[in-house]
Amino acid sequence: MALTQDIVATYRGPGRVVKRLLEKGRSEPFALSIAMAGCVVAFVAQWPRISRESYLQGAESEGALSYYSAFIALVFIMPVILYVLAAVSHLVARLMGGQGSGYGARIAVFWAFLAASPLFLFHGMVAGFIGPGQQQSIVGFLWFAVFVWFWIAGLRQAEWGMK
Repeated sequence: MALTQDIVATYRGPGRVVKRLLEKGRSEPFALSIAMAGCVVAFVAQWPRISRESYLQGAESEGALSYYSAFIALVFIMPVILYVLAAVSHLVARLMGGQGSGYGARIAVFWAFLAASPLFLFHGMVAGFIGPGQQQSIVGFLWFAVFVWFWIAGLRQAEWGMK
């Protein structure tokens, strides 16, 4: 299935999509590509906010620095954070009787991050067009809640074979 179709399908049944991804077989380049795609989308989601802040401060040179900082944080550091999150979640699942692999835990976390990215893009638009406030907090909470839902459903599938 196409990537965008899998993302849409995740909102209906995240466990089924993770099961389908795991049935493709173990491929670390595939797992890393999922993580990197999510990180690139998260970076793009920052553009409206950075542009707004740069415009309001009247300092375009600082805006460029903000773009570079966001790029480094989201494209180089965030994948490491996702790998650590996957390792910790796999260890916790093992303690709770999980029978899956570290690869399954990685797919669950990476896919949850990528599949929740449309809401992260929306969060970036709210940050850029409306600015800080209650609306941005609500959308941020919604993104986080959906990410956790996808992650837990994917981890249950990867560790216990549940939908």
